[in-house]
Amino acid sequence: MESVMESKVVQRRPKPISPTVHGAIDYSTVAMTAAAPKLLDLPEKAGMLAYGLAASYLGLSMMTNYKLAAKRAVPFKAHGATEAAIGLALPALPWVLGFAENKKARNFFLGLTALTFVVSALTDWREE
Repeated sequence: MESVMESKVVQRRPKPISPTVHGAIDYSTVAMTAAAPKLLDLPEKAGMLAYGLAASYLGLSMMTNYKLAAKRAVPFKAHGATEAAIGLALPALPWVLGFAENKKARNFFLGLTALTFVVSALTDWREE
């Protein structure tokens, strides 16, 4: 006789962000991050970080296995792992790079951290 646990079907809550939608969010985030230094008049170190993140994230997005990629070379789950690593580093960077006293710069990177984690939590990483 099956136990209650064995017979129970485990259903996972559907995640609303598909790989294609995730890709659109990625490219929008790249554009926002690249525009931030001029729009927010960020200090030099914060601006350089924003440009570096935008360029590297653009490269990752263009190579990820989803519909909006230029070449599908990076597995979608690896893209997610890379995002998680970036998301863990982002909140410390204003202090590490010495621009935390600039409220606009600090809050931009903290907001980018929040965006990264929310999008990651709502993305269906099992889809390819």
